[in-house]
Amino acid sequence: MSGSTAKKVILERFDRERIRGFVHPQTYLQETGMEILSPDGSVALIPYTQVKAVSFVRDLEGSGVLSERREFLARPKTTGLWVELQFRDGDQLEGVIPNNLLVIDSQGYALSPPEAAGNAQRVFVPRQALSKMTVLGVVGGKRKKSGAEAEPQQIKLFAEE
Repeated sequence: MSGSTAKKVILERFDRERIRGFVHPQTYLQETGMEILSPDGSVALIPYTQVKAVSFVRDLEGSGVLSERREFLARPKTTGLWVELQFRDGDQLEGVIPNNLLVIDSQGYALSPPEAAGNAQRVFVPRQALSKMTVLGVVGGKRKKSGAEAEPQQIKLFAEE
């Protein structure tokens, strides 16, 4: 594995408290909650019911996804499912999740946020934080061949020379 395994995150709770710290991407999702290491070295296990969103960020001193633009200004370019998340408290957030159901975690959803140039690069939202999730569109993917690209459906009766 190349690079550091500790990722910088800003965990945003429903009580509006932000917890800044580090997570190990393969092990931070525990059965009962999320494991986060604070900058001072203490480890905390935050229950999923308290977590609103976890922003994987460039800079710990910057803002999380809920402080940035929450919807796309136009149709996203990233391949995947364009979704709108409705949180239990009524807040909304748009994002793009992979169009592969095998990579969706049982604890929640990892998505690309609308603000590509913002501090938040990826976002994880636990299932318990949501009241509704709506697919707004399918972006990219394989298209059906049309016109000249399509395979001929007419059989040949005579050999062409």
